[in-house]
Amino acid sequence: MNHPDDENELFNRLEAEMDVDSPGEVVDLDKARSARTESADSESGRSPDPGANSQPTESADWDPEQSDDSRPTLVDRAEPTVSGPGLLDRIKGSKRLDVIPVWMKSVAEFKDGVKWLAGHAWHTVAFHAVRVPVLYVPKLIWRSPRGLANGLGRVGRWAVDAEGEPLRQAEARRENSELYLKLSKQRDRRVRLRMLLTILGALFGLGMGLFLVFGAEPLTQVIATAVGVLGLGVLGAPADAPLAMRAVIKTEVQKLTSDIVVKAMASIGIGQIASAVAKGLDGIKFAAPITREGPGWRADIDLPLGVTVADVADRRARLASGLRRPLGCVWVDADPNEHEGRLILWVGDRDLSKTGKVKWQLAEAKRHDIFKRNPFGIDPRGRDQSVPMIQHNVLVGSLPGQGKTSAVRVLACGAALDPSVELWLHENKGTGDLDALECVSHRFVSGIDDESIKYAADSLKVLREEVMRRAKAIKMLPRDLCPDKRITRQIADKRSLKLWPLLAVFDECQNLFAHAKYGKQSGEDAEFIIKLGRALGVMLILATQRPDKDSLPTGISGNVSIRYCLKVAGQIENDMILGTSSYKNGVRATQFRPEIDAGNGYLAGATTLPVVVRAAYLDTSDTERIAQRALALRKAAGTLSGIALGQDTDAVKGPSYDLLADVAAVVPVSEERVWNERIAARLAELRPEVYGGWKGENVTSALKPHGIKTTGVAGMTDDGDRTTRRGIVRADLTKAIAERDENRGAA
Repeated sequence: MNHPDDENELFNRLEAEMDVDSPGEVVDLDKARSARTESADSESGRSPDPGANSQPTESADWDPEQSDDSRPTLVDRAEPTVSGPGLLDRIKGSKRLDVIPVWMKSVAEFKDGVKWLAGHAWHTVAFHAVRVPVLYVPKLIWRSPRGLANGLGRVGRWAVDAEGEPLRQAEARRENSELYLKLSKQRDRRVRLRMLLTILGALFGLGMGLFLVFGAEPLTQVIATAVGVLGLGVLGAPADAPLAMRAVIKTEVQKLTSDIVVKAMASIGIGQIASAVAKGLDGIKFAAPITREGPGWRADIDLPLGVTVADVADRRARLASGLRRPLGCVWVDADPNEHEGRLILWVGDRDLSKTGKVKWQLAEAKRHDIFKRNPFGIDPRGRDQSVPMIQHNVLVGSLPGQGKTSAVRVLACGAALDPSVELWLHENKGTGDLDALECVSHRFVSGIDDESIKYAADSLKVLREEVMRRAKAIKMLPRDLCPDKRITRQIADKRSLKLWPLLAVFDECQNLFAHAKYGKQSGEDAEFIIKLGRALGVMLILATQRPDKDSLPTGISGNVSIRYCLKVAGQIENDMILGTSSYKNGVRATQFRPEIDAGNGYLAGATTLPVVVRAAYLDTSDTERIAQRALALRKAAGTLSGIALGQDTDAVKGPSYDLLADVAAVVPVSEERVWNERIAARLAELRPEVYGGWKGENVTSALKPHGIKTTGVAGMTDDGDRTTRRGIVRADLTKAIAERDENRGAA
C-alpha cells in the first residue's frame, strides 16, 4: 500500500515531465504507480531476481544517454540546499556584550566595591600600624649589628673587586694567559680607584659621626640614630624572614582552563565524553572563551549529542571533585537562549554557603512598591535576585532549620513597606516569628492550638468571599480604567474601589491543611484563591516543612506560580515544591547540605529557569525596625485597619480598647445621624495613638464587621452648606453594642 504522500510526489514528478517533454501526451497513472511499486520492491531485496517479474513500463523506455534534466529525481536523493539565516539576520541575532560593565551600572554593586576596597586598605594600614612599635622596631634593632657587618663586608668586597675573582680564576684554569693578564690589569685599576673612594668615604663617615656625637642637636642625634639603626636593621634582614607580616592572606584559586574542564567533564561518568577523551579528543566544545564573571569563572560548553544539562547537574558532586573545588563553588545552568545541550559552568572563588548573611536591599529603604519586584537574595555569581509579588502566589518549603522563616520575612516585609497593601499574617507554629509585623496587620494569629487553626481557616473562608467580591467589582470598572481586568497601581490607589493589594501569609501551613476538622475546607478555599485571586490583587504565601499530599494539597502545589525550595529530604518533597519532573530535570534541592547550606534554595518561577538563590537574612530586630517604618507609612496614608486598630473581634489576641464604646463616646445621644468623617476626626482626638490619620472610609470598614452599615446622612458643612455624605445612624450603633454585650453575657 502506497502512502498518500508518495502518490502525490509521483504525480508531481509526472506532471512536471509532461510539461517539459510531451505536453500533449496522456500518462497512465496506474501504470506508473505499478512500475514505481515494483521498483521499490526490487530495491528492498524482496525478490531474488529483480528482473524476473518486472513488467514493461514507460520507465523502461528511458534512455540512459538522455540529459539529467529529462529524468525524474527522487526527493530524498537530491543534493541538499544550503538554507538558514542570511548575513544580516545573523548579525541582528548576534549577542552584544555590555559596553559598560554590570558592576559599574549598578549603584549598589559599585558602592559595595568601593566600600570593600576602603575597608581592605584601612585593615592593612591598621594591621601594620599596631605592629610597628611592638614588633617591627624591635626586629630592626635586633638585626642592626648584623646589618652593620653585612654593610662593611659588601664595601670591602667592592673595594677589592671580589666580584671579578671567579672570572679571573676561570681564565687561569684554562691557561688563557692573554685574557688573564687583561683582567688582572683591569682589577688593579679598579682596586686603586675603589680603595681611594673607600678611604675618602670612611674619613667622611668618621667626620659625620664625630659631628653627630659632639656637635649636633639632640633631635638630630635621635633622628640620625633611628635612621641608622633602621637602615642597618633592613640590611641585616635574612632573605627568608621578611620584616613585615601579611595583613591579608589571599585565597589562591586556580584559574579555570579548558584542559581542567575537559579532564573534569571526562571524570563524571558520561560515556560520550569519556570515550571521546580516551581517543584523544575533547568530548566537549567551548562555545566561547572561558572568562571571568563576578567572583568566579564562566565556561560556555556545548555537550555531546544526546547529553543534556540535567545529566551534568546530576553529577555535580563528581564535577566538583574533578575540578578540585568545594561543592558550593561549582554550579551548572542551562542557557535559556540556546539548545538543551548548552551548559553554563560557573566556578566560584569561594563556597556560596561561606558568603555570610546576605543583606536585604530594602533593609534601610523608606518604602517599596508592591507592583515592582521584591529583592530576595543573591545567586552563586553574586547577582541580585528578586521576586515579582503582584499577580503571583509563592510556595516556600524546606526541612526545619534551613531558612524558610527568614525567606517568608523578606517577602512579608517587602509588602509591609507598601502602605497600600493589606496584610493577613498567620503563623501556625506559635513561636512568634512574625510578631513584629502584627502592628501593621489587618488579621494576625500566632499559635498551633485549635483556636489559632480555626482563625486561619476563617481567614481563608473570608478571603474566598473577598475574591468573589473583587471579581464582581472589577467587572464593573470602565474599560479605560481597567482594560485587562487586572489590578494596577492606578486602581489600587483609588481607596474607594476597595481593590488594594492583599497579601495573606500562612507559615507552617501543613498544620492547617492537615487538620482533621478544618483542613479539607481550607485546602479547597486556598486552591480557589490561588486560581482566581492573583489577577484581583490577592496574593498567598504558603510555607511548609512537610510537603506531602496530605499537608499540601496537589491543587495548591500545582497552581502556585513562584516556588522557593531549600533543603528537602527526597525526590517527592522536591517535586511537591518545585513542580513535577523538577528532580528528573536536574533541579534538585536534595543536593544542599544540611546546616551548611542553610539559606540556599532553588527559586523557580521568578526567572526563566530555576536558579539557586541565597535568601537575604532578617532577624527579629531587623524585622521590628522595618515594621515601625511600615507603621509610620500606614498612619500617614490612613491605611491601618483590622487587628492593627483592634477591629478584628475574631483575633486570638483581643484589643486593649473597645472600638464601639469609643465611637459611642464621640457621638452624643442628641446626634441621631453623623458623618463618618466627623467620627474619624473625633476618634483621632480621643486616641491619637490609635486613630491618628483615620478618614471616613476607615470608619466604614471598621464598623462593617459589627453589622453597622453606612448610609446617606444630610448635614451642614463648616461653611454652612447643606449636603449629604456617608454616615451612620446612632441607633444602629446602640443596637450593635447591646447585641454584643448580650452575647458576651450568654457566653
